[in-house]
Amino acid sequence: MHWYEIDTIEKIDSPSLIVYASRAKENIDSLIKMVGGNVDQLRPHVKTNKIAEVCQMMMDEGIRHYKCATIAEAEMLGLLKAHNVLIAHQLMGPKLNRLVALIKSFPGTKFSCLIDNIETATSVSNLFGEAGLKIDVYMDVNIGMNRSGIITDKATTLFKAAASLSNIKIIGLHCYDGHIRETNISSRNAQADAAFENADQLRKNIEASTSSKLELIVAGSCSFSAHIKRKDVQVSPGTFVFWDWGYKNLFPDLPFEFAALVVTRIISIIDEHTLCTDLGHKAVAAENPMPRVHFLNAPDAEPVGQSEEHLVVKVQDASKYKVGDVWYGVPVHICPTVALYDNALIVNNNKVVDEWEVVARKRKITI
Repeated sequence: MHWYEIDTIEKIDSPSLIVYASRAKENIDSLIKMVGGNVDQLRPHVKTNKIAEVCQMMMDEGIRHYKCATIAEAEMLGLLKAHNVLIAHQLMGPKLNRLVALIKSFPGTKFSCLIDNIETATSVSNLFGEAGLKIDVYMDVNIGMNRSGIITDKATTLFKAAASLSNIKIIGLHCYDGHIRETNISSRNAQADAAFENADQLRKNIEASTSSKLELIVAGSCSFSAHIKRKDVQVSPGTFVFWDWGYKNLFPDLPFEFAALVVTRIISIIDEHTLCTDLGHKAVAAENPMPRVHFLNAPDAEPVGQSEEHLVVKVQDASKYKVGDVWYGVPVHICPTVALYDNALIVNNNKVVDEWEVVARKRKITI
């Protein structure tokens, strides 16, 4: 059998999310090997997996620092007694109240969050003051992603203004360079070096003018390999743990393998070149243009149309297939695909051995 095939596939409903735990473990081991065993250089982002058991696999390998995007993901890590968790998002409104509740509920985990403007910084400080708490924060700096973060020219001013707020303390800079997506290693490294120089110079300028020592968090799965030899820097890849078709083809130099797939069944044969499966928008991330999935056991299949419950596919010869056939698909983007499923079936050695809840796909666990 191929590594991805399941010996009891006839008993498994479709579409389903399948996680190959041993391959995920190999991806974790590969990441640790890339940093020479220095696990404290790593701050994996858990937005990809959203599964407590996967996070526990990382903790079992000694990884202590994590990044997440939601209160639910942070609560999942708190329940696991994670050592240190950065919520890498601008929290406003009721989310700040939930953050206070989170910190009170899990005193054994050190939580922090982001700020990129004085309004957010003031809101965080005021609310934590009312709660009788203080919190460490990272200043989110825009080094080219153009999504959030303050530009470097204004960052020192923000740092000094926020320093007057009594219930927050800026302990570092968060500088995500997810815009760097070059397949060519030399070009990717050159772009990462340029972005890092801006971040590192900002850190040096702030440290020189304020006598503060700052941490620096950079990079996701796209560019982290360019930063791992730098001193006093944490990297925060996330997709590495499952990998996907998009990153496998953009970054063939990285040592990760597919560890999560979706299974689907052919539900209709339309004509000699067209068929339909049950892998709709609700079953695989649909934000990218077609194709959004590639099938390991039907490599000639070309997705051409999709709706909520259907995926229409072109093939060279539909007579090769029959209604009920199972296809194993690699999503182009695994992170939002995982978030579509309540549970993942866990497979080792072609056998289903467990079922894990995708607990942090929820907007709220308890907090």
